[in-house]
Amino acid sequence: MSVNEVVSFRIPKELKKRMKEMNINWSEEIRSFIEEKVREHRRKMKLKEINEMLRNVRTQKGRAVRYVREDRDSN
Repeated sequence: MSVNEVVSFRIPKELKKRMKEMNINWSEEIRSFIEEKVREHRRKMKLKEINEMLRNVRTQKGRAVRYVREDRDSN
């Protein structure tokens, strides 16, 4: 069973009025939006972490060329 938290924020009165005119489940819409933003941010942070790790990896000069040549020659 999941425990939910309440998050509140302020919006302009006119916006709230327009929202009430629509048949939209705003809680679900906002929840979905936030979930997607959190996933997007986590992906960006992981990519940044991976790029940082790759930046610190040292390679020997010509190694990639040698691997490609070996692969081509084996066929």
